[in-house]
Amino acid sequence: MQLGKNSVGRYWSYLRHVLLWADEASLAQAHKLRPTLPDHLIAIGTGDGLAPRAATTQKKIVQNAKRLFTWAKMTYAREFREMPMAWIETLRPPRSVIVSPGEHVFVSLDEVRQITAMPIPTTDLAVWRDQAAAALLFVSGMRASALGSLPLAAVDLPSRTIRQWPSLGVRTKNSKSATTYLLELPELLAVIEKWDSFVREQLPPEAMWYSPIVVRWSDASLSAQLAGEQRHIALARRLQRLFTAAGLQPKSPHKFRHGHAVWALQHARTMADYKAVSMNLMHEDVRVTDGIYAPLLGSEVRDRISRLAGPGTLKLEADSDLERLLRGLSRGQVAQALHILASELAS
Repeated sequence: MQLGKNSVGRYWSYLRHVLLWADEASLAQAHKLRPTLPDHLIAIGTGDGLAPRAATTQKKIVQNAKRLFTWAKMTYAREFREMPMAWIETLRPPRSVIVSPGEHVFVSLDEVRQITAMPIPTTDLAVWRDQAAAALLFVSGMRASALGSLPLAAVDLPSRTIRQWPSLGVRTKNSKSATTYLLELPELLAVIEKWDSFVREQLPPEAMWYSPIVVRWSDASLSAQLAGEQRHIALARRLQRLFTAAGLQPKSPHKFRHGHAVWALQHARTMADYKAVSMNLMHEDVRVTDGIYAPLLGSEVRDRISRLAGPGTLKLEADSDLERLLRGLSRGQVAQALHILASELAS
């Protein structure tokens, strides 16, 4: 399926639980096993540490088991002839893990502003670099692995473009290649441009934008060394320090990507805008964007839909039927509501 090494590793971590459940039984007879896979996951959900505890992980185990059995049924028709397709279709996550989504966690624009506004000594290259990285993660929406391996040649700030090209050495998910664009947020772009100008004066185009820093006898200087395999982990640790220094609750680098998506989707006015955000996140299908980033806070959906009727024409009381309806929307319904909202705003 042209999956990257990291993706294959994640799928193995899910599918190993299918092997633990089946034990010595043939997978071709899995439909006869009791307890069923979903029941098995519930039973061992608080067990000896071998089973996952997170609801999302249990969901992914069942989803990947369904993909595995579908593939096996098609590829090894004789061996799996007794396994009904109807049984494969019935595979669902345990009911106990199908719960309403919690609050969507992401890095907000205000948090990035707070991080980048912290005063630092002019000689502290590491914190200066980290502040610029935080700003670039937010305005670009790129993953930490891409930023950690991003050469100067891939960054074109005047045109607001980032060449996330594996041919340039950029590490993208599943080695996808795309040219992406930056949000037009002047105060964050100013932080990025200042660092960009400085590093270009010191290093060649093939050097890293998030460059390593060498300290000798208290003197710090930039290094042209290429990114190591674990560069994104170092970036995550450095960002944790930034959050703490700014008095904020630490969040992972990926939450900057979530923040980018949420901010962009909140400001989308047409379906073309929505599609552009999806493409800038390097999603192959807008439904991926819907499923991951569209579920906003209930109050955000309520406020946006209430504004469709125009100012002063629709006021929601605390116990109104409309408010209760909006608060009860599922993830899929929220995505549909946002589509309708975008169409109404464009009309």
